[in-house]
Amino acid sequence: MPEGHTIHRLAHEYATRFTHTPHPTPLRITSPQAKFADSAALLDGHRLTTTEAHGKHLFLGFAPLGWVHIHLGLFGKVTFEDTQGRGAKAETVRLHISTPTGEARADLRGPTTCTLITDAEKQAIHDRLGPDPLRTDADPDRARRRIRASRTTIAALLMDQKVVAGVGNVYRAEVLFRHGIDPYTPGKAITDAQWDAIWQDLVDLMHEGVRLNRIDTVRPEHTPEAMGRPPRKDDHGGEVYVYRRAAMPCHLCGSEIRTADLAARNLFWCPTCQKP
Repeated sequence: MPEGHTIHRLAHEYATRFTHTPHPTPLRITSPQAKFADSAALLDGHRLTTTEAHGKHLFLGFAPLGWVHIHLGLFGKVTFEDTQGRGAKAETVRLHISTPTGEARADLRGPTTCTLITDAEKQAIHDRLGPDPLRTDADPDRARRRIRASRTTIAALLMDQKVVAGVGNVYRAEVLFRHGIDPYTPGKAITDAQWDAIWQDLVDLMHEGVRLNRIDTVRPEHTPEAMGRPPRKDDHGGEVYVYRRAAMPCHLCGSEIRTADLAARNLFWCPTCQKP
């Protein structure tokens, strides 16, 4: 499932192609797959007025008609094409948006959610989500209060979108390693200083993820060039400390990276660098 930085990049891409133009035009909006057909027909011929992301939720605003709420889930994907006649097979496209001449287009396939919602329904989604490190209105103290009141592990809490929105398996594993925190530490045992450091690190790392379109979490002194080690080879790209490195040696201490199942997701950590 894409992590929060990917959704914020998508919001920017939609805005750049369809709203941040000298003369925004009415758009061609269809649902070739037909699962969004009624709403697409309502939106067809209207302008995309704004875009927004909160955690793993994307919102495309078509004032005054409402918002297209998108959650990619495990299989959703958005592709952007700049030339007419290219892109995904029509029968797989849930939502197609293009300029009248087709010079810019976006196809959404396989999302968990793609619905047209009202302002009130959109606000209800924001209300149930935790603070997003990539949003300027994020309140880290709101997450702090929930964490400090919980006996649940910090690893599980960081993945709970009601606590912190946008953090996925990679950022969860990596930020805990970077601060030497055992992933099984109860939330109530996390100090204010630890939480402040975790939050600021998430802000910095996720903004870099938006900028680079990949997740890099190793510090400059631990890059392959600095350490004289081979670069990571993985479909996810980016240099990491522990994520998907089970049974491999830790870059810092040489201990074997461990993995375990936690809340139906794979957890990765170094037992030496992240002692209880």
